[in-house]
Amino acid sequence: MREERLLSYLKGACPGRKYRVSGVDLERALGLSGADLRRLVNRLRRKGVPIASDRQGYFYAATAGEVYTTIRQLRQMVTGLEKAIAGLEAALEDFGEMDGVGGDSP
Repeated sequence: MREERLLSYLKGACPGRKYRVSGVDLERALGLSGADLRRLVNRLRRKGVPIASDRQGYFYAATAGEVYTTIRQLRQMVTGLEKAIAGLEAALEDFGEMDGVGGDSP
């Protein structure tokens, strides 16, 4: 239900980058939290829906170029996350053998 509302809104009001809407405005228009909006966008993208985005907002992609640009940005995010994971793994060397693994040790 919420997926359909989001998709309908983006298709109707945001066809292409020129008509993008900010995340905050989209949350307000659809009564969603930021986390819910991101989850719905992710779910729709996994289903093959061309929801594109940039730093200014979300939109229903009107061209393949808009999809490619969004893919490039997502790949950059993946690279950043991989670097953060590598840094945290390096930080583990400062800890003893598996101290508090799996728990919430103080």
